[in-house]
Amino acid sequence: MVQSSMAIIEKERVDMEIKENQVYTTEETRELLKISSSTMMRLIKKGLIRGAKVGRQYRILGKEILRVISPKLEDKVGKVYNKARGWVHEGVDENDITNRREGA
Repeated sequence: MVQSSMAIIEKERVDMEIKENQVYTTEETRELLKISSSTMMRLIKKGLIRGAKVGRQYRILGKEILRVISPKLEDKVGKVYNKARGWVHEGVDENDITNRREGA
């Protein structure tokens, strides 16, 4: 029984490909990004991951997940995230952060 459970876990890891046009729940997104629930919600609330609210839940397009983990954006997203938490970074453009929050 333990061996079959491990096979299921391994199969799930293999199937963790992010598809650009697929819709993911916050739980699925959290697992893909390997972050906590509180971090997931903070990223959504601060606009770093865009999601659509459906009832009391959020849905996130695969494009958004791929955008966040893109190597080109990784440093910028990290700086914006840390700035949103109140951590200071040199070289972060205040206007860019304000525009992201306003959806511009």
